[in-house]
Amino acid sequence: MSPLSGERAGDDLAGDDRAGDDRAGDDRAGDVVGAVDIGTNSVRLLAARPTADGGMQPLDRQLRITRLGAGVDRTGQLDPAAVERTIAALANYHDRWVALGATRVRITATSAARDASNAAQFRDAVVATTGVAPEVLSGDQEAALAFDGAVSGLGDVEGPVVVLDIGGGSTELVRGTDHVLASTSRQLGSVRLTERHLHDDPPSPSQVQAARATVAEQMEEVARLVAPQPGDVLVGTAGTVTTLAAVHLGLGEWRDGAVHGVRLSAATVADLALRLCAMPTAERVSRLRVEPGRADVIAAGALILDGVLDRFGFAEVVVSETDILDGIARSLY
Repeated sequence: MSPLSGERAGDDLAGDDRAGDDRAGDDRAGDVVGAVDIGTNSVRLLAARPTADGGMQPLDRQLRITRLGAGVDRTGQLDPAAVERTIAALANYHDRWVALGATRVRITATSAARDASNAAQFRDAVVATTGVAPEVLSGDQEAALAFDGAVSGLGDVEGPVVVLDIGGGSTELVRGTDHVLASTSRQLGSVRLTERHLHDDPPSPSQVQAARATVAEQMEEVARLVAPQPGDVLVGTAGTVTTLAAVHLGLGEWRDGAVHGVRLSAATVADLALRLCAMPTAERVSRLRVEPGRADVIAAGALILDGVLDRFGFAEVVVSETDILDGIARSLY
């Protein structure tokens, strides 16, 4: 496992199952819920139980990079090999939530499953493997869950808040206080932007310029639909943002909570974007310890974050390790 994966890798299942068997005997096991987020780049699991104070006690988090959305922007279909990888991950997650005693499970699918012409076949395979029908979230649903998950983990941040969730296939921006005021889901993610523009390794200056232009174009729509203000607090969540924070801190090994609440200045993000765009994928892995499954798309993710900060005049982004997955789990309480 890479130290920058942000969550426990699937290879740790054997050790986790022993802990799960112990918890399954707990008389509170009926409270356990399971949340699964099937994204364009990764598939993640959160098993948790509600606490007496209205919070949430995570029991297990896992992440596997399956790149379900590989090629969807070009072909309009889910790649069979990517589907197979994703279904294998879900089979392991199913065993895990059963071991933990989860009685309610919600599986959501986002950008790749929304866009693919063969999404129905994928849905059938998920049901056959897990017994749970996946919900293909609309952009608005995805944005609301991302907002709830991110803000719930940052109690000391005063609004208005703009939550930025950079995924593999789409990016959500949500503005709100104690509730959502405006949101948008853009067809702009680290995988999609890489496949469209960043073809070389490292990308050429002209490719980087084209990617920046695409981000800038999308930000004009964000300005119209969400209207972020410079005085708002920008909260960044999901793998791109947490990975950039870990690179900035020079983490040699991932530790839960290590980047939660970290503030990255606009100048820091701009520098990271320049460094990553100038560095080949292999060097991002060897020097910066970026996870191999994320290293080839992290430069595009950095360009998206840099574009948001620049367009709306944010001085910094606050990093949240809680995200849409936490929002999905909270929706089951």
